[in-house]
Order: sequence, then structure tokens, then C-alpha cells
Amino acid sequence: MNRQRGVALSGLIVWGVLISLVAVLVIRVIPDVMEYFKIRHALKAVAEESNGRTVPEIRQAFGKYLEIEHIKTISPADLDIFKEDNRLIIAFAYERRIPLVANVSLLIDFRGSSSGRGF
Repeated sequence: MNRQRGVALSGLIVWGVLISLVAVLVIRVIPDVMEYFKIRHALKAVAEESNGRTVPEIRQAFGKYLEIEHIKTISPADLDIFKEDNRLIIAFAYERRIPLVANVSLLIDFRGSSSGRGF
């Protein structure tokens, strides 16, 4: 046995800790990302149905989608509704602070609009 091959116990522990930290981070972030995609889906559905509607009617329709999906992160008052090139654009922006360990947290800025790009 001139040369031994394999992973030392210390190397195995370091890799195990790194993998578990990444797994905890992913587990904490996934619910907020899924909620963001639900909000985007609701926004696009309201934008497609908004032909000739007033701003309060658009906010009310978006509020109904939020109730159905049980979303509390954003409210209809948080929408930015404006016209661009004779098209109605509905946009939103909010941030989520996800606590990780003690006083360390992760801040994510979520943005979206009915035009498909951020604003």
C-alpha cells in the first residue's frame, strides 16, 4: 500500500456541512420564489383581462386572484399601473427578508410586470 486513495473523515465532514448549509438555504428560499411565480401568473392573467377596465377594477380583479392563491405578501394597492406605447402595463416590486441564523438574513428583491420585463 504505497499510496492510499479515498476521502479522509475531516474532508467528509466539511463536504457534509457545506451540502447541508446549501440545502437549508434552498429550503428556506423555495416558498418565497414559488409565491413570486404565483403573483406573476396572477398579474399576467389580470393584464390579459383588463381591456377597457379602470384602475380600481384592475386592482379588485388582482385582489381576487390573491385571495384564491392565499397570498399575503403583496396587496392590490402595491401595483403600479401605467400606459406605455398605448399598452396597459401592470407592475409590482417588493422585498423579502428571510432569516437564516441569528442576526444573519437573506434579502431578495422581487420585481415583475405584465410586459414580461422588470421595471
